[in-house]
Amino acid sequence: MPAAKLPTRIDQRVEALDASPGRPLGRHVLLLPEFRRLWLAGLLISIARWAEMLVVSVFVFQATGSAFLVAGMMLLRLAPMGLLGVLLGVLADRVPRRRALQCVVAAQGLAVGAMALLAALDALQVWQVALACCLGGLGWATDNPVRRMMVGEAVGAARMGSAMSLDVVANNASRIAGPSLGGTLLALLGPAQAFGLAFLLYLLTLAIVLRIRIGAVAATRRPTPVLTEMREAVGLALRLPRLRAVLLVTVIYNLFGWPCTSMVPVVGQVAFGLNPEGLGLLASMEGLGALLGAFVVGALARPERYALVYLVGTAVFMAMLVAFALSPTPVPAGLALLVMGMGSAGFGTMQATLIYLGAAPEQRGRALGVLSTAIGTGLLGFLYLGALAEWLGAPAATAIVAGQGLLVLALTRRWWLPLFERDRPESSDDSLPIPGS
Repeated sequence: MPAAKLPTRIDQRVEALDASPGRPLGRHVLLLPEFRRLWLAGLLISIARWAEMLVVSVFVFQATGSAFLVAGMMLLRLAPMGLLGVLLGVLADRVPRRRALQCVVAAQGLAVGAMALLAALDALQVWQVALACCLGGLGWATDNPVRRMMVGEAVGAARMGSAMSLDVVANNASRIAGPSLGGTLLALLGPAQAFGLAFLLYLLTLAIVLRIRIGAVAATRRPTPVLTEMREAVGLALRLPRLRAVLLVTVIYNLFGWPCTSMVPVVGQVAFGLNPEGLGLLASMEGLGALLGAFVVGALARPERYALVYLVGTAVFMAMLVAFALSPTPVPAGLALLVMGMGSAGFGTMQATLIYLGAAPEQRGRALGVLSTAIGTGLLGFLYLGALAEWLGAPAATAIVAGQGLLVLALTRRWWLPLFERDRPESSDDSLPIPGS
């Protein structure tokens, strides 16, 4: 097991503040230096990632004129989650997570730095961008079993919900800041400078993670073959009803919900005839709603409500997608996206939190790796939605796919009801049972 973290004066101060009557538990996690560094690293990585993704999309489309290849770059980023999530979760237990995080940040920085240099030399080609997207996808797939696992170590199980709400706030803020910064530099100076911004952000992130002290020791377990541990990780998820329920809802969300967000600008243009400025305003409503929702969840959600927030957030997200796709004018469509963003905040905040709390400490890294694989099923959702949109059009396809998600969620009630039951992980020392309703 990882070495115990010695309490500091700041840790003791946070414990005292959390114990104050009437204060929500975990409200003061930003006072913890290790969490603050991990949170800031996550924010900077997300800004760099979203900025890079925008520049990649524009560059590939200008170079090829193919919307399919543009979508393919997103699929390359998702593929490592679906294909390697379990493997990465197992490997994350075999090396010090601090070192793994540093290597991942450095590798992503080198990849985007290489794109910046090649673009400056006017030598950047699409196949090189595709390789960089694959590497970026590998980094994205390690976020749950590496950085978020370290977040749990930094704040403790009892504060994980509050920590994850702040992490979701950072992620949603980056979805606004990243494309805005990347798009501005791309328009004013070109792709080399836009990629250069992402490279500088990765350098800054590396400087931050080099100062992190936790995660310096690998988990110690019996020497087990990697494939055996991968089977054990999947078996754990299938054996524990609560973990199985969280993963089921995650798969439904990523198959039928998340891919539909890619149709927002298409629907805005096809159904409402919006110009680029109008499309930007419409798309920003989801991010605004997600920011507001994450703040509300972090401030008000108690552990006994985590499962409810997770499930209701998923249902609201898909219901508002249907409302958006069927909206007659931009105003109700924007309001639907605002509420949809609040639903996504509930889902996103509780997803990793419920997995973390539902597994025993020695199982958490592998369980979060399985979660990455569940998220990676979004690859199939994008393919399905894209084919349906080609056939029926973006508005109809969005309404149908999101509506199917609601139907599947209702039909699988039997399998997600364990979210609301009280039970304990198979083994435990500092883990907490997830309270039910």
